[in-house]
Amino acid sequence: MPQPYSPDLRERVLVACERGDGSQVEIAHRFQVCPATISNWRRQEREEGRRCPKPHSGGVPSRLDAVALEGLRQLVIEDNDALLREYRERLAERTGVTVCLAVICEALKRLKLRPKKRRFGRPSRSGPRLPPSVRLTASR
Repeated sequence: MPQPYSPDLRERVLVACERGDGSQVEIAHRFQVCPATISNWRRQEREEGRRCPKPHSGGVPSRLDAVALEGLRQLVIEDNDALLREYRERLAERTGVTVCLAVICEALKRLKLRPKKRRFGRPSRSGPRLPPSVRLTASR
């Protein structure tokens, strides 16, 4: 995700606009920003009185609150052998919160708990392999 422009650059652009150092397009070329960005900055200053960027909002809140996380921790303590989908089903029964497997996996990471791995490894793409002695006799 791209980073916001620095407050220093924003301030210098707005000062150049106030002094009338050129048109918005000329100032945009000089400071290597989009002319629409300058328009937005000037509008924000005019309407909101703000010359700096808004603070970060913190992102999307988690679907699992503290109660649900503690319930998940208890599920893992009770049965450490369960699969993610089993944790999801049991958590939904206990707390009424239904989430996807990725949310369960991330919550377990946050709790520093390890989910059970798949029962079996990935199947071979080329099919079952024969021992070397059988391959030699089969090819003759």
